[in-house]
Amino acid sequence: MVTDPIADLLTRIRNAQMARHRIVEIPASNVKKRITEILYEKGYILKYKFEEDNKQGLIKIALKYDPQTKEPAIKSLERISRPGLRQYAKPADIRRVQNGLGISIISTSKGLMTDKEARTQNVGGEVMCNIY
Repeated sequence: MVTDPIADLLTRIRNAQMARHRIVEIPASNVKKRITEILYEKGYILKYKFEEDNKQGLIKIALKYDPQTKEPAIKSLERISRPGLRQYAKPADIRRVQNGLGISIISTSKGLMTDKEARTQNVGGEVMCNIY
């Protein structure tokens, strides 16, 4: 049993990239689906597909690599808030990732969004992870 499903999602993506896999399969949940959508919108993954089965469903993610150097598009996936130590931030306290080159995924009262969207909407929340 996995006690931290978001950390499991990030670890599966990280491990698949280190092994140079093209596709990674992850058990689905609504939060994981939204994180996947954000990664796609920001250009960190090539494409994704939600598949339903008789259980909880699957997320299939096609990983993105640089065509010339074969380096992954995601350099770092870092879990910030975890079940044992939640990390919250006010809109003014949300830090930029790599001087604005990366994104932070924030769980707000208006749903999951990036750090830039949270600052523009002036909402704070739980800082889920940093990606660059």
